[in-house]
Amino acid sequence: MPSTTLRLQFVQVLATMALFLVMLWINDWLFRHLEFAPGINWIYLPAGVRLLCTLLFAEAGAIGLLLVSWLVSFLFLFPHDPERAFAGGILAALAPWLVWRGASRAWGLQASLVNLTPLRLLVLALVYSVASPLLHHLWFAWRGQDDLLSGFFAMFVGDLAGTLIVLYGIKGLLAVLHRPSR
Repeated sequence: MPSTTLRLQFVQVLATMALFLVMLWINDWLFRHLEFAPGINWIYLPAGVRLLCTLLFAEAGAIGLLLVSWLVSFLFLFPHDPERAFAGGILAALAPWLVWRGASRAWGLQASLVNLTPLRLLVLALVYSVASPLLHHLWFAWRGQDDLLSGFFAMFVGDLAGTLIVLYGIKGLLAVLHRPSR
């Protein structure tokens, strides 16, 4: 039984990584012109994947996000700034995990997500869209970076827009696929 659980978690990690990379590619293809700064977009679809995979896969989703965030940060976004790539990967995985942990404690969130109401999902999207830029910008401030308010605002808007697009896009897709036959 433990090897089955371990295998499932490994698949969840890989699924998270693959979904994130696909969404990152789609985001770059559709919204490249909406980049505020490297790693900050006015619409950021991968933010929705971060929250979704953490809600669905818990720690396995967070580990997948950490690994894929490091991959993207070290190889593409910040190849000449290993400190930013390393910290950015941790913060990108930590924010949705903390939101998931908080929701699990506050609402008794179950693995099936059966008690995740539409209102709670919207609250999670909002909280995550504040938590991620907040963690990142606290780290930027610690590094002595300037003009934090505009970067925070752009990241908040991008994370919220991307999260809502992904969550409601999947909700719509599931509704179409699960349409009862007549």
